[in-house]
Amino acid sequence: MNHAPAPRIQLLLVDDHNLFRRGLKALLAQDERFDVTCEAGDIGEALRCLAQQQPDVILLDNHLPGVRGVEGIPALKDAAPRARILMLTVSENADDLAAALQAGADGYLLKTVESDQLAETIVKVLDGESVISPEMLTKLVSAFRTRPQAPVTETAPAPLEPPRAGGPSPDLLSPREREILLLIARGDSNKLIARALDIAETTVKIHVQHILRKLGLSSRVQAAVYATSHRLV
Repeated sequence: MNHAPAPRIQLLLVDDHNLFRRGLKALLAQDERFDVTCEAGDIGEALRCLAQQQPDVILLDNHLPGVRGVEGIPALKDAAPRARILMLTVSENADDLAAALQAGADGYLLKTVESDQLAETIVKVLDGESVISPEMLTKLVSAFRTRPQAPVTETAPAPLEPPRAGGPSPDLLSPREREILLLIARGDSNKLIARALDIAETTVKIHVQHILRKLGLSSRVQAAVYATSHRLV
């Protein structure tokens, strides 16, 4: 019995450098999983694209003319509520990363990323994962290490704030889960963790899910911050 091919992942590219955008489009066109349905050089053009069609993933640069990428995320989310937003930028500034995640970005990659890693990240982001370049995750964790602690108030903490002292204890984790948590804080991907511990990548994914559930966290970023705030690294 013949099965219909899986629908292609619809992409919107938002970058003001025409040469880079064309090269990226040509690169993604080589992968049968993707279809670049629209391109834009700024947030305004991107919103016009979204008025015509709804992509699955938006690849968004930060340094755009007029409205910066990070500043445009809320408008893009309003125009395409189901689209996932993956930042693809040259900015290695931890503040830009934190601002992007706070605004609702689903991933943050540097433009130095390898083509195969970019393709796999697009798929992971579409599947609901939050993916950050390992070097940027390390910078984010370092920023939290040096950030002065704000007094505890009645209001809920921001999504990227370290867990408060009264949160779940690291003792809830098994030795293997603690080991994996430390590697997450180091910025390792599931593939690198699997290689380091000589276990299957699917096993790592299950452990990560258990870690997040036990600690009441929602992302690898929060897990990395948790490890740092509890002085596990």
